[in-house]
Amino acid sequence: MDDQNDIFHGQAAFVSLFAAIYASLCCGARAERVALATCCMDNIKAVMQFAVMPHDHASHDDPHALLPSDPALRVKALETLLTRKGLIDPAALDEIIDTYENRIGPRNGAHVVAKAWMDDDFRTALLKDATPVVSELGYYGRQGEHMVAVENTDTLHNMVVCTLCSCYPWPLLGIPPGWYKSDAYRARAVREPRKVLSEFGVELPKNTAVRVWDSTAEVRYLVIPQRPAGTEGMTEDALMDLVTRDSMIGTGLAVQP
Repeated sequence: MDDQNDIFHGQAAFVSLFAAIYASLCCGARAERVALATCCMDNIKAVMQFAVMPHDHASHDDPHALLPSDPALRVKALETLLTRKGLIDPAALDEIIDTYENRIGPRNGAHVVAKAWMDDDFRTALLKDATPVVSELGYYGRQGEHMVAVENTDTLHNMVVCTLCSCYPWPLLGIPPGWYKSDAYRARAVREPRKVLSEFGVELPKNTAVRVWDSTAEVRYLVIPQRPAGTEGMTEDALMDLVTRDSMIGTGLAVQP
């Protein structure tokens, strides 16, 4: 009976989670999208008791590795169970994950970057203290409480990593990509950043220094990529389309129009 109750509550949590995410996709206000997504995470943590966010644990003895963590196995088991019962569609889950990883999340950060490119006063305030500036735009919540913006220039290229776990500014960039959480990236980004950048297709001039920022539970970073040449007359929305997720991590550059 206890097992059946656990399964029932697990199903309820999972269905509730994606119902809330779906609602957030239909919501126009950025702040409401972030709040709903945060509510989803809190809901699944409370009911299923395994959604531990990066750096919310007391020890780093079990870092991200090639084998899935115990919570990941539980999520997969629950997903398989609900799929077999016809309660969820794996294709729909993949679409939701792709939306948060590559569209909604990065678009928030792209909005901040485009605004910084167009408004010098905003850019100055952002570089001085990013947290209240992005909060005013509606981008706040767990994994984004303490933000620092760093700017790329002709002589300095910034790159972000979390060497201990996978700390990442969720409200601005969405779900962290798999490679960001990998052991290889976390180790090599610090040891050989130029080589890692070259593997992402980023070749920097020799006179451009590379600075690697280590994201932690206390501080998350947003890279402000250089504005592409020839974009002076473009609108904010058009500039947003040039800003990629990787360019805001530092493993990519803004797209040339």
